[in-house]
Amino acid sequence: MTWLVTGGAGYIGAHVVRALQAAGIAPVVVDDLSSGHASFVPKGVPFVEGTILHRALLADTMREHGVTGVIHVAGFKYAGVSVQRPLHTYEQNVEGTRVVLAAMADAGVHNIVFSSSAAVYGTPDVPLVTEDLPKRPASPYGESKLIGEWLLRDQGVATASDEQPLRHTSLRYFNVVGSADPSVYDTSPHNLFPIVFEKLLAGETPQINGDDYDTPDGTNVRDYVHVGDIAAAHVVAAQRLEAGEPIEAAYNLGSQNGLSVREIMDAMARVTGIDFTPRIGPRRPGDPDRIVATGELAARDLDWTNRYTVDEMVRTGWEARRAAH
Repeated sequence: MTWLVTGGAGYIGAHVVRALQAAGIAPVVVDDLSSGHASFVPKGVPFVEGTILHRALLADTMREHGVTGVIHVAGFKYAGVSVQRPLHTYEQNVEGTRVVLAAMADAGVHNIVFSSSAAVYGTPDVPLVTEDLPKRPASPYGESKLIGEWLLRDQGVATASDEQPLRHTSLRYFNVVGSADPSVYDTSPHNLFPIVFEKLLAGETPQINGDDYDTPDGTNVRDYVHVGDIAAAHVVAAQRLEAGEPIEAAYNLGSQNGLSVREIMDAMARVTGIDFTPRIGPRRPGDPDRIVATGELAARDLDWTNRYTVDEMVRTGWEARRAAH
């Protein structure tokens, strides 16, 4: 088995690469390094620097390495920024996914795990998100991920009568945190963990955006899942596809319970040993009180479980970030 990981030099993709290796599956990486880092790709793993918009490059890479499936992680992942850059978002996430599927067809590759997002749900008005909830994305990013899922679905229908039809699944998740390898850490300027880490390293005080929400401690409750668990679920999905086993079209990789922003801040102080009291800022427009997804289907089919406590999520992320200095 050899699987291509698009975006395999990024934070999540690089963890998927390592999880594939641990499972005895040979990975190949394509990444344009727009947000990834060549140093995140393990030594010995074939790495092609290039864009997923380059169909021939993708198809040639698949043929050269005997690829049997694709884990499609590459994409423009900043929901807030996507509102200002919708055309770029659609190019990277919609056209990019179309080109990946076209290259797979060119190369005779029939299995794909799509790294989707819980952003496809928008801001649901239920406390626990299930896969069948109506899709109401609230940003071009969420829309682009939903369209990506439609592309997989439609290509699956189109090839259903072929000798080898497209087999696919989409994995939806919210906030990915922590590290399962000290050489790989989250470098996003938009995610809570790296924002807090950078503040603490600079001797500054992190901020909570609003503390008057309808939650036990007044701060937003969100779904935080460890990147090691996310990567493992991608690999099990790939194995199920390769083995021809039944698989759902989409799975939530959810925590079931969620964590509040204040709980995260408390864990940050405990784990880092830096005593601080976060500043309270104004609410951000459109922030719902609580969004948490169930992971029951993924637990049934993908060995999905939360293996890390909040302190372990913080500790692994903090150690990897500090190791980067």
